[in-house]
Amino acid sequence: MKIPKPSLNALRAFEATARLRSFSEAANELSVTHGAVSRHVRSLEEMLGIQLLHRNAHSTHTTPQGARLAEGLSSAFNLIQTSIEQLISGPITLSCSESIMMYWLIPRISRFRQAHPMVDLRVNMSSRLEDFARENISVAIRLSTKELPKEALKIDVVEEWIGPVCTAEYMHSARIQSVEDLGRTRLLATRTRPLAWAEWFRTCGHANSRIKIADSFDHFYLMIQAAKCGLGVANVPRMLVRDDLNAGTLVAPFGFVSGPNKVSLWIAAHQSTRPETIALEGWLIEELQKAERGQMDLRAG
Repeated sequence: MKIPKPSLNALRAFEATARLRSFSEAANELSVTHGAVSRHVRSLEEMLGIQLLHRNAHSTHTTPQGARLAEGLSSAFNLIQTSIEQLISGPITLSCSESIMMYWLIPRISRFRQAHPMVDLRVNMSSRLEDFARENISVAIRLSTKELPKEALKIDVVEEWIGPVCTAEYMHSARIQSVEDLGRTRLLATRTRPLAWAEWFRTCGHANSRIKIADSFDHFYLMIQAAKCGLGVANVPRMLVRDDLNAGTLVAPFGFVSGPNKVSLWIAAHQSTRPETIALEGWLIEELQKAERGQMDLRAG
């Protein structure tokens, strides 16, 4: 039996639609029209004589046969991309959240550039689950509790130290001297980590403390800015406020404790042997360990 040979465009259109579960999203990724993607997928189904997608007004999902084909195509396209990258010494991309970028990476990145002036380092600001090969991510900074992509290697680097911070003026005006005093303060939180206060109270042996959040922000960097403006007490990872603590912009009334998370690096498996990736990995590990390993006396005086 002669096996049909679909066009590469049809296979790409189907793989993108199956992965994104949307003709429109696939069209955006491939820079073609919605109609073009739909026609490619329909022609592929007609050529194979198999229904590959279930379509309705709200979503698109694969049939069992479509799922098997989509999985194989994704692996094949990723392999093509990997093979090309291994031949070309292009830029490497570091992925981290906006807050880590603003408060930790930017103040330190010049040291990496000075040590490795020939490395073309770019940054992807995101905290979601990436497709490393498709988005050209080389290394990502993530919490250890995040689900690891199948094409990434994981290194747990340091424990994450957490604790409340506020301005010195707020600490004195609210008369914060013990953990119980937090009950009369404005507690600030983030929607990205809604259990941060509960985790800190539990770690400090105050699991039964009543927690009342005054304000919740979309990101840590917004919450930290609110704390710096005297709007309340923020519970934050120490790595995001170390420079503010050293400058006296913020104080930590109770110091910091080792929380339930670790700071991890995700390394793209297909880029793990590149000299540029190895240099970035080593530099990040050194910087994180230098800044975060072990308790330091950052308690407010």
